[in-house]
Amino acid sequence: MAKMKAQVFYEPENMKFEEIDIPEITDDEVLVQVKACGICGSDIAYYYGDSPLETEDGKGPLILGHEYTGEVAKIGKMPASMGLFKEGDRVVCDPVQYCNICDICRKGQPNLCETKSVLGVSVDGGFAEYSRVKATSCVKLPDNVSFEDGALTEPLACSYYAVSKLEVKPGQTCVIIGPGAIGLMQLQLIKSSGAGQAILVGTRDYRLEIGKQLGADVILNTKDEKSPYYCADLKAKIAELTDGKFADRALTSTGSVTAAEQAMDITGRRAVIVFFGLPGADDKIPVPALDTIFWDKEIRFSWLAPFTWPSALQALSTGLVDVSPLASHTMDLSDLVDGLARTKARVDNVMKPVVKP
Repeated sequence: MAKMKAQVFYEPENMKFEEIDIPEITDDEVLVQVKACGICGSDIAYYYGDSPLETEDGKGPLILGHEYTGEVAKIGKMPASMGLFKEGDRVVCDPVQYCNICDICRKGQPNLCETKSVLGVSVDGGFAEYSRVKATSCVKLPDNVSFEDGALTEPLACSYYAVSKLEVKPGQTCVIIGPGAIGLMQLQLIKSSGAGQAILVGTRDYRLEIGKQLGADVILNTKDEKSPYYCADLKAKIAELTDGKFADRALTSTGSVTAAEQAMDITGRRAVIVFFGLPGADDKIPVPALDTIFWDKEIRFSWLAPFTWPSALQALSTGLVDVSPLASHTMDLSDLVDGLARTKARVDNVMKPVVKP
C-alpha cells in the first residue's frame, strides 16, 4: 500500500505527523493530491478542545483541514464514465459533502442537510498529502487562480452567501464588524454590491488597515485607545457618519455577542442585520424587541455556502475579490501544530495561514 504524510488529530493538543496509507477511493470519489490547505478558526477550536468534531463520538482520530486545493490523482468509476475530470486537473474541494437525496436537499436547502459529511470535520480532510473527496464536491479551479488563493474559496463562498442575505442596495451605509479574513472578503463583496459607505469595525489596527486598502471607506477601532482609528462610542460615531440615520445594513463577521449587540444598536429604520460569526454553544443574544419592531428591522442568519461556489470562483478569477493580502503566511505540513499555536496567538500579525503539503 502506498504511503503519505498526514497530520492526524487524536484528542485536544494531541496531533501527530505520521506516515499512513494513501486512502482508497470509492466509485463516486476522486483522489486529490493536496497542494494548499488554509487554517480556519474552527481547526484551532478542534485542536484545543473548544469544539467537538462531527464524528460519531465527537473525537479523533481524524485529519483536520477543510479549506483546500489540489490536483486530481485518481478518478472513481462514476466521474470517469461521465468525463468529469482527468488526472492533473486543478481542483478546489467543497468540504460540505451533501447527500443530495434527502428531503432537505431536494427542497434546495443543502446547507441544512442532516446526513452530510464534512471534510476535515466528520471525515478526513486536507492536512495530508492526499485526500479522498466525493466527485460532487470537487470543483475545477480557474487557471489564473493559484492553489494558495484557491484555498480561500470555501470561506469566500460562505461570505458570498452572507452578503447575498444582506441584500445591499446602491448607496447604502453598511457596517462590517470583525476584520478577519472572512470579514475582509465580505467587505469587498459589499463594496462591489454598490454600498455607498462601507464602515469596518474591529480591535486590531493591522487588520483594519488591510481593510482600508481593500476598499473600506471608514475604519474604526473600538478597543485600542492609542489607535488613530479609536472610537469610544460606536453608536454615536455611526450616527455622525449617517446624519443621524444610522446604518442600513450590518454584518457580524465575528461570533462575539458584543458585536451582535452593536449591530442592533447602530442600525436604522428597515435595516437588515446578518449574524455570520459563530457564538459559543451557550451564548444568548438579547434583542431590544420594541425598538427593533418600531424600526421594522430584519435579523437574519447565515450558515455555510449553498449554491455559491461558482460565484465565489468567478469573484476570485475576475479579481472582484482580492485574497492575496489575506493569505499572510505559508508553512510546511510538518509545522502545523506550531502554526495552529501561532495563529491562535496572532504572532506576526497573522491573518490566514496556508499549509503546503
